[in-house]
Amino acid sequence: MGDMSRPEPSGDRRPGRIGIGLALDAVHFRILDVLRTQGRISIAALAERIGVSRANAYTRFEALRADGVVSGFSARVDPARVGLGVCALVFVTVRQEMWPQFRAALTRMPEVEYCAITTGQHDAMIQIRVPDVGAVHRLVTERLAGIPAVRATETVIILDEVLRRPYVLPSDISGGPARSADPSDGAPDGAPPDVPPVADRFGMTRFIPAAEGRSGLGRGPDA
Repeated sequence: MGDMSRPEPSGDRRPGRIGIGLALDAVHFRILDVLRTQGRISIAALAERIGVSRANAYTRFEALRADGVVSGFSARVDPARVGLGVCALVFVTVRQEMWPQFRAALTRMPEVEYCAITTGQHDAMIQIRVPDVGAVHRLVTERLAGIPAVRATETVIILDEVLRRPYVLPSDISGGPARSADPSDGAPDGAPPDVPPVADRFGMTRFIPAAEGRSGLGRGPDA
């Protein structure tokens, strides 16, 4: 358990530390693990799940919120149940001098759920959700193609979304002890000992650097 009375020097914003100066420990990560599947859990129930006092759980939870580790809560909606049954990835090649225009155009497209700057052959990846394949075709060939900043696109229809996690924690990757022991979450505490390393299972990954100018996508038009 961390000592709340020993703050570190102000301005220490290293990864794995929260703003009040308390190092993130296994209890913080257990809190985050529980919140991943039970965002509306009460403080009393949270304290019981992670094995600390209610006051301790409340203090740690509020510190995580104050520091921005927990940035907010939202509902998870099933897209198919609200009429958006088709998901597609659109890989976009952007004219390098027109990143601000590209970013501004995307903000006016409500179908765009996610956009990321990527390495490799293309410059950006857009994830869209629409009612049908025809809507994908119209968005790509009429609206995206009509943006002067877009030089080329490549579209992939997603057939099945196999896995979607709200977020990933370091303990998921390292197999550390921070995972909760609640059997109802359906997730194992760690990988079986006979599972080979990722590199052995999937082979080598070739990294292609991002083209110059892609960082402009993350900034507003006035940046």
